[in-house]
Amino acid sequence: MSQKTWIMIGLIVGSIGGSYIPVVWGGSLFSYTSVIWSAVGSLAGIYLAYRLTS
Repeated sequence: MSQKTWIMIGLIVGSIGGSYIPVVWGGSLFSYTSVIWSAVGSLAGIYLAYRLTS
């Protein structure tokens, strides 16, 4: 697979994983905290996918 594909997979997995962090703490999946953690997770997923493929 190409580097773009791996970066997209990292974005999706990181976003989903990040949005579930407030649920672990007992929060809601539909909250501002979930949106913020989703953004953090997607950036982390992009970074990790880029580092692993380059």
